[in-house]
Amino acid sequence: MKRSAVKFDDLLDAFEFVNIGQSFDNEAYLCLETGLFHYHSEFGELDEILPEDIADSARYISIPKKNDLDLGRGLALRFAELELTDAFEGVYDIFSRKGAYSRFKSLLERRGKLQKWREYEESRKKEALRSWCEENGIEIHD
Repeated sequence: MKRSAVKFDDLLDAFEFVNIGQSFDNEAYLCLETGLFHYHSEFGELDEILPEDIADSARYISIPKKNDLDLGRGLALRFAELELTDAFEGVYDIFSRKGAYSRFKSLLERRGKLQKWREYEESRKKEALRSWCEENGIEIHD
């Protein structure tokens, strides 16, 4: 089967879509043959009906969640290790309870590191998605 190249910005959009809301609220799939994305939301806000053969892993691949690419808690802790060395234990503690990201971002804002975090997170997200594409034989173009 010939695989179609995927526009990286479209992949980023699909990734953002699946990571909005709770863990399984939104899903997106890439058709490996056409390069088209298919979206599903538990909220029924989309008119799209998924293809009947969406479970065919030879044709479709599910767009990963942040945690699938280690872009959740682990990423925040790595950033804290680099940029908040004196507060690392506190950051680790933040991520042991619910509502961690809002408390983490408040800490970053107080420390003047919020913009640096956003840049770090964006950069790592793009790197992780490019690696995911390479691992799955997905050709991308910008």
